[in-house]
Amino acid sequence: MRFFFHIGYNGYAYRGWQRQPGVENIQQVLETIITQVLKEPVTVMGCGRTDAMVHASQYFFHIDVEKEWDFDLLFRLNKNLPDDIAIFEILPMKDNQHARFDATKRTYDYFIHTYKDPFLSPLSSLYLLKNLDLMKMKEALMLLTKYNDYRAFCKTPADYDHTICNVTLANLYCDANGDRLRIQISANRFLGRMIRIIVGKLLEIGSGMLSVEEFEYHLISRETPKIIEPAYPQGLYLSKVVYPYLDIPSRTTFAPFLNDTSDQWVPV
Repeated sequence: MRFFFHIGYNGYAYRGWQRQPGVENIQQVLETIITQVLKEPVTVMGCGRTDAMVHASQYFFHIDVEKEWDFDLLFRLNKNLPDDIAIFEILPMKDNQHARFDATKRTYDYFIHTYKDPFLSPLSSLYLLKNLDLMKMKEALMLLTKYNDYRAFCKTPADYDHTICNVTLANLYCDANGDRLRIQISANRFLGRMIRIIVGKLLEIGSGMLSVEEFEYHLISRETPKIIEPAYPQGLYLSKVVYPYLDIPSRTTFAPFLNDTSDQWVPV
């Protein structure tokens, strides 16, 4: 029997989603706790990988079990999991739906604050930058839906069969004071550190260090920039995952500033 788990996690204390020896990772924590509670070996298959210190306000994984449990698994898992990992729902699947391969759209949000705030630091990236040119950043961001080869903005393009990503949405928001930013990008797939590299270039554009034309040149030529500095990881969230058979709202009430309907965020 196959079940999808709808979860969220604060990745600040972890070395990413992927299971790897010797370091704290989300996948290993989940497999350990679920195996203990179900009293049978369980392998967790996630909808994708997130890097060290990257968060997910919506994430799905699936497990296969011989038979369904006869107790409140949701309650028991949340009681045993650390506070920075939460399970929202457990969804039975009729067929062999796959958490990773069946996903048709993923959305990432990247949060920036431009003033020092000790309460935001683990949840948003601090860049002490004044007078960013938001309109130029928006102009560059809008180019993403015009192109589909992101080889230039991938850290390790040789690791992929191809570097085609179909970006369907690219938005820039700010708060009323203009000192907190939210960059939102949706696509069918993403490459390694692609979002963080793009955000890094957008900050260069906002600071006047890079022109929109130079940014577009890399999209056209697929030529990797001479200097690639990915933006800090803690500002990045996997915030939405969509399947042909599953499209449910993310549970963002635990972090109100992630909420799309919040009056805090104004489109640039």
